[in-house]
Amino acid sequence: MAATRRSETKTITVFMDGTRLTAREGQTILDVAREHGIRIPTLCYHEKLKPIGSCRLCIVEVEGSATPVAACTTAVSDGMMVRTHTPELVELRRETLKLIFLKHPMNCPACEINGNCQLQDLAHEYDINHLDLHTYNIRPVEPEPEPYATPLIQYHPRRCILCGRCVQACVEITEVGAINFKGRGALTRIAPVERMGAIKPQCVSCGECMAICPVNALTEALGKKRGKAWETRKVKTTCTYCGCGCQLELNAVGDTVTGVTPTEGGVNRGALCSKGRFGYDFINHPDRLKTPLIRENGTWREANWDEALALVAERLADIRSESGADAIGALASARCTNEENYLFQKFVRGVLGTNNVDHCARL
Repeated sequence: MAATRRSETKTITVFMDGTRLTAREGQTILDVAREHGIRIPTLCYHEKLKPIGSCRLCIVEVEGSATPVAACTTAVSDGMMVRTHTPELVELRRETLKLIFLKHPMNCPACEINGNCQLQDLAHEYDINHLDLHTYNIRPVEPEPEPYATPLIQYHPRRCILCGRCVQACVEITEVGAINFKGRGALTRIAPVERMGAIKPQCVSCGECMAICPVNALTEALGKKRGKAWETRKVKTTCTYCGCGCQLELNAVGDTVTGVTPTEGGVNRGALCSKGRFGYDFINHPDRLKTPLIRENGTWREANWDEALALVAERLADIRSESGADAIGALASARCTNEENYLFQKFVRGVLGTNNVDHCARL
């Protein structure tokens, strides 16, 4: 048997803004910069997506290159000399941001993500305000409104900067491809894919496109009002809809849950299904049960947990003694963890003595 060799990544040297850095062959300029704490601005780039270099904000100067190159798509080479923040680069980035703001309205105080917006942060960083936009005498064109791929999400074409993150996320993360660019020039927008060959991609309402949008061009369409970034409290928790254990953050203003934010890591790696992302209304619903109820003489009355559990134990014991263990049936819940469901079936089989146990997720 031939011995297998473990491939080792070659280490190379890169000079960035005059500083000697160690990099690995195959890394991009942006990878190396972030690894060493050097800031290069981005908008279209996201760690979960393949870099495409469309926003042109990550441009850098490379010794020997006649024009600036995109840091997110350009691989480093041994001895490469890179400049990330020359006056020329700063001016090019400012002009790029100005062109973006010709379409994107600068009414940040009215926006739900005011204070938590990547484009707003870049405007502050590069000192862009509405007075800078008189340079270009261009009137914005409003695309024709049309339904989005799912009724749970609303698309705001005036806010959209056409970075392509949502399109990539639908293809690369969700692997559906339900949305794409539509139209040309100033009328380009994001729209549902009508047909892909003989197949029409069906949106699964996962909300990945909404979560990955950097400018709030995709929002919840059900009229839910979020709080401002500085008044919103985030609480990390586990989704209650099934036993997968997806991690998420509940956004709360006061005692009211206003939204869900995915968190990186956990078994879901930041992804959520439609229930996990949009189905949080039950938390604040006035009809939500907050205490056990016991039915007496055809009516329900509130009880404490000790009383309720004692009644359940008594009735189960009565049924088993009168009709046998197989007269009992037990249904487990998908809202319990896998461990809780395991203990539940062990209790039914080992204590109650019946195999009549099922689960709502079994099809």
